[in-house]
Amino acid sequence: MTSSSPFLNPDRRNPKPLVGQIGQDIEDRIRSGVLRRGERLPSIRRMARQCGVSTITVANTYLRLATAGLPESRGTRGYFVTGPAPETPMLQRSIDSMWLLQHAYEDEAPVIKAGCGWLPSDMLFTSAAQRALTGLSTQKLASMLEYGNPYGHAGLRHNIRQMLARRDIGCEESSIILTHGASQALELAVRCLSTRGDTILVEDPGYCNLYPALQALGLQIASIPRLRDGPCPEQLERIIRQYQPRLFITTSILHNPTGTCSTAQNMHDVLRIARQNNVTVIEDDIFLDLAPNGQQTLSQLGGLKTVIHIGSFSKTIGPGLRVGYVACDPDTAQRILRQKMASNLTTAPLNEEIVHNIVSSGLYHPHLAHLRESLMRAQARVCARLEQVGMQLYFHPAGGMFAWARFREDMDVRALAERACSYDIMLAPGHLFRPDEQPSQWFRFNVAHADNPRLFAFLENIKN
Repeated sequence: MTSSSPFLNPDRRNPKPLVGQIGQDIEDRIRSGVLRRGERLPSIRRMARQCGVSTITVANTYLRLATAGLPESRGTRGYFVTGPAPETPMLQRSIDSMWLLQHAYEDEAPVIKAGCGWLPSDMLFTSAAQRALTGLSTQKLASMLEYGNPYGHAGLRHNIRQMLARRDIGCEESSIILTHGASQALELAVRCLSTRGDTILVEDPGYCNLYPALQALGLQIASIPRLRDGPCPEQLERIIRQYQPRLFITTSILHNPTGTCSTAQNMHDVLRIARQNNVTVIEDDIFLDLAPNGQQTLSQLGGLKTVIHIGSFSKTIGPGLRVGYVACDPDTAQRILRQKMASNLTTAPLNEEIVHNIVSSGLYHPHLAHLRESLMRAQARVCARLEQVGMQLYFHPAGGMFAWARFREDMDVRALAERACSYDIMLAPGHLFRPDEQPSQWFRFNVAHADNPRLFAFLENIKN
C-alpha cells in the first residue's frame, strides 16, 4: 500500500454499515487519484487492524469494491487498484422497475430490503418444508423428479378446492390448474383471453411486475385509479367505454402496494360494470391467506364464470417453491391447460408435493394464524414509526405485508432511493408501481423487513 494517510476508522453509531463506510473511503481515494491504478490495497488482516473491524467486514468490503470494478483480486498477492471504471456505481443508479426486479433478488442486494414483496427468512415455513422433504421415500422422490400431471399435483388441487370452498368459492378440481407461481398463472390467463394489440385494464398503483409482462406480450395498458375502497368504479366505466378492453386485472385483498381491501360495495360495482360490458375480471389475490377468513372476494361474489381467481403459496410458505394456481370456469381452464403445456409442459412435481404435504399436515392453518398475527404486530410497529419520522400513511392496513407512505413535503424520491442504497437499504418508490412509471411521492414498505431501527434512523435524518 503506497498511501500514507490512515484509512477511515468507522463510526459505529452511524446507521450506514461498516462495509459501506470503509468502502466509501476507499472508493473516494481511488476516484480522486489518491490511490492509483496498480497500487496494492492493504491486506485484509492489516486493514482490519487499522480500521478496528473484523476481517470478514474487510473481505466483504473488498468484494463489493471488486464487483464495482475498482480493485481486482490477484489471488494470494491481494487486491490491486484497477479503477475507477468510467461511471460505474456500486448499484445501478436508475431506480426503475427493472432495478427492483434485478437487484432485489441478488445476494449482494441491500441488507434491509424495506421495499421488497416477500417474507423474510425467519417467517418462512422452513420447518414444514424440511419435514415434507424428510418424509419422502426414495421411490416417492424418484416419481417426483419425473414430469408431472399437466394439471398439477392431484392432491394439492384437492386441497385448493377445499380451501376455496371454505371461502364460498365453488369450483371443480378440473378447473384448477397449478402454475409456476402466480406470475405464470397471470400470464397464461392473459395469453388465453387476449390477442396482441388488445387493451388490458390494470390498477394504478398496482403490481409492478405486471406492466412489463403485459407490454412484452404486445398488449396496451389502460389504468384505473386504486382508491382506499378498491378500484374507482366511475373511472372503470369510463375507461371501458373508451377502450373496449377484454380483461381487468385487480387485487381485492391486501392490495399490492397500498395494503387496502376492496369493500363489498366496491366489488359489487366492479362486477356489475364488468358484466354489462362483457369484461373478464382476473382477481390476483395472492395475499388472500394473510387476510381473515371472513374477507369477501370478487370470486366469491361473482363466481368463476365472471372472475378468474389466481392464488399462490409463495407469500405464506416460501417464494422459492414457485407454486401458484388459477381457478376458473371449465372452458377457460382447458384453454389455460393447453397454453401451459405448449409453453413448458408441466410444473415441478417435487415443489407441489412439498406444498401438498404442508397443507395436508394440519400445520398449515396454525402457521397462517401465527403469520397473520406476526404481520399485524409488525404493521402496528412500522406504521407508528413511519409516522414518528414524519411520514404520512395512505391507509392503516389491518394486516398483510405492505404499508404505503410518503413524506409530508415533496421530495426527489429517486435520489432518496439511490441515497438509501449507499446505506444498504432498498426502498421501493411509488413510480415503480405505476404504468409508465409516472411520478409518485409514495413508497411501499414491507413491514416484515422494515421493522428495523437502522431504517428509521435513515428516514429520520433524511433531510439533514
